[in-house]
Amino acid sequence: MSTLTATIAGIGFWNDGLPDWSAAQAFAATGALPDAAPARPSPQLLAPNERRRAPGSVAVALEVALAACQAAGREPASLPSVFASTHGELAITDYMCETLAQDPTAISPTKFHNSVHNAAAGYWTIGAGCTEATTAISAYDATFAQGLVEAMLQLAAGSKAVLLVAYDGTAAGLLSTMSPSEGLLGGALVLTREGNGPRLSATLRDGDARPQPGPLSARAPGNAMAQMLPLFDALATGGDRAVLRAGPHRELVLEIQR
Repeated sequence: MSTLTATIAGIGFWNDGLPDWSAAQAFAATGALPDAAPARPSPQLLAPNERRRAPGSVAVALEVALAACQAAGREPASLPSVFASTHGELAITDYMCETLAQDPTAISPTKFHNSVHNAAAGYWTIGAGCTEATTAISAYDATFAQGLVEAMLQLAAGSKAVLLVAYDGTAAGLLSTMSPSEGLLGGALVLTREGNGPRLSATLRDGDARPQPGPLSARAPGNAMAQMLPLFDALATGGDRAVLRAGPHRELVLEIQR
């Protein structure tokens, strides 16, 4: 693959105890956590009743997506988007499987429509009034890298800006023994072809990327989207390089220029 390039125009971040990118940067620099951080994101794109009903994975995805758009000064409705999640909403998927096995007629319609992998993308397009194309990606432990490649390829194909949203939540029940994930974690990037901000160069190569130490990586090692954290650690600490797992014996090397 030829080298792909993009400018990071805006960043959104949410993790338990770190409710935004400013808090994440401060934690990376000092180790200090903000006081009274919310236990759950409260995405303002949704009406209050929808906000209460939305599962945690949807809430964190919409929270970081809107934050990234605001940081970039971009109208959410104007951006094509890529939503990347390793598992989707595992707690609801576990509920669906258990209910279908024990009492199929008791399935909740609300939970059913929240169980699909592209639920967050659907909420986003409705809440933001966005009619641009949206893509939902899952590639196991290469999900973030493949989502980033997809977003950068859309830029290379002519899009002026693309929103990338990565997120995963807590697994529950029997599914947690096969597809473990803990806590809520989300990150979003508004990527542009030109402009101000850190400049990314991405190259695929043979290799097996290993977990890299970093302050943000140390906070969420059990979340299925912890695979994104080497890049966010580099962005938060002023690093100039990150390596992500991109598939079996493949890795994505990211060079960062500021």
